Formats: sequence, structure tokens, C-alpha cells
Amino acid sequence: METPAERDENLAQLIKRIRDTYNVSESEIARRIGVAPATVNSWTLGKRGGKRGPNPDKLRGLAREFPKFTEAEIFAAARREAPGPLDDEAEKRLVSLFRGLTEEQQRAKLIEMSALNEANKQ
Repeated sequence: METPAERDENLAQLIKRIRDTYNVSESEIARRIGVAPATVNSWTLGKRGGKRGPNPDKLRGLAREFPKFTEAEIFAAARREAPGPLDDEAEKRLVSLFRGLTEEQQRAKLIEMSALNEANKQ
């Protein structure tokens, strides 16, 4: 079976496959992921969706609402790197580690993590 990378699929093509696979409209896709229909329409027209491209949370929403399409596949079509997985145990471990930091260290980590997150959006 051909992978999205082999297909070199863009987000507009992926949205069309979602529509065809699930027999849904752009408006229904928008409603299910919490964006305006104009946003999905702009993706189908090949517009990036702002300076940095589509919001990662909305891309994750596509994967959640249309599970025949993986996060990796969706992020690749949007020309973005997919965020790493974060299961419940990893999240608990991060919170535990964060709680062990001083207030100053917590502020520094928040700044660092915000900067990394912003860099990943570009």
C-alpha cells in the first residue's frame, strides 16, 4: 500500500480523501474539529492557514474525528512534524518532575517549553 510520503499528498488532497472516505462535507469536518468552515475551505484551496500553517490541535482533531487517517499522515500532509506521543504515565511523570522544581526553575522551564513549542509551529 502506498504511504502518504510516497504519495506526496498535501493537506488539500488529504481533506478530499477524508470527505470521500467518510462522506462528509467541509462544513461537517469544520464542525467536528471546532473551526470555521472557511478554515477547512482554505486548506482545500492550498492555503497554509496563517503564517505557520494549520494549528496542531486542529490537525490532531482531524485524526481523532477521522481515525482512518493517522496523526503522522495528517501532519505530513500539512508539511508539519507530528508532536511526540504523550500517554497518561508520561504526563504524570512530567508533572511530578515539574513539581520538584523551584518556582524560578518552573518559570524557566515554562519559557523554554513555550519557545520550543513556538519553534515547532514554524
